[in-house]
Amino acid sequence: MTAGKLLIAGGNAHGFAAPAEAYGVAVKAGAGTVRVLLPDAIRKIVGVVFESGEFAPSTPTSGSFSQKALNDFLSFSSWADGVLFAGDLGRNSETAILMEKFLTKHPAAVTLTKDAVDYAVAAPRNVLQRSSTTLVLSLSQLQRLGIAAGFPRAVTFSMDFLHLVEWLHDFTTEYQVYIVVRHHNQVLVAVHGQVSSTHVSQEERIWRVRTAAITSVWWMQNPSKPFEALTTAVHQTAGK
Repeated sequence: MTAGKLLIAGGNAHGFAAPAEAYGVAVKAGAGTVRVLLPDAIRKIVGVVFESGEFAPSTPTSGSFSQKALNDFLSFSSWADGVLFAGDLGRNSETAILMEKFLTKHPAAVTLTKDAVDYAVAAPRNVLQRSSTTLVLSLSQLQRLGIAAGFPRAVTFSMDFLHLVEWLHDFTTEYQVYIVVRHHNQVLVAVHGQVSSTHVSQEERIWRVRTAAITSVWWMQNPSKPFEALTTAVHQTAGK
């Protein structure tokens, strides 16, 4: 009961690897209860893979979440202490509308990673000024977010470490969003102008879903200290 309740959402008719991975990682990370919300287009495919799987309406074409899933999202998220959009949402205009409405209506902690971040970049106002939102994203996604926000300085792949730290400090001072991003062999966490860095293995290329799941668990268990929770989560899992 005290370890927190996490809702993980993601998947489409062509895949659900991201929410499946996030579920396993979150359980191992110590979440008290984890439920997974998937589009009903994959109900028959998933079967009994998720003991705590739930399903919401999907689009007839791509099998992504449809606008009709909003009530299900709001209902399940009201149960949870934290919500993680783990990815594999697919590219769909109805899913984009659903994400926009959900982020507007749901007041509590939400983490987005992989292609869920792309939806946030497409409609940045809903995320940038929303409290309690964490983006676990790639450097290219951070670059596009800065452009979409109209931030005066650009993120570049040639940017050195100290300039990126300065950029994150300024960006998260101006906007409410929390950032977790990897640059070379460092994972940086930025919250309200505070920035931390943790050295990670250069070989660990596939990191976003795992990191998003673990940081979601630590954050929901320490909701009043987001910077400390996200930083500690990254530090505890670096290179493991």
